[in-house]
Amino acid sequence: MPTQAEIDKIIDWCKARKAELNRIYIIERNPFEEEIFWMRNKIKIEIDRPTAIADKNSLVYDSTLNALFEFSNGAWRQIRPDQF
Repeated sequence: MPTQAEIDKIIDWCKARKAELNRIYIIERNPFEEEIFWMRNKIKIEIDRPTAIADKNSLVYDSTLNALFEFSNGAWRQIRPDQF
């Protein structure tokens, strides 16, 4: 589903928002829902919000791991590019 370019684009956006707002964690409306197909069902992007309290319908960016996570099959899983 996701390509490395799409993942990098979202991570770059998250880094820019974090630098711009300079907060501990940020909750933003998903600006990629029209542009990236697999992001259409994610309402929000939560930057550095702990997964224990994050909305399960959101995408979570962890800046310490520099990775994106989504809730799937009862657990938070890192989003990785397809290897086809």
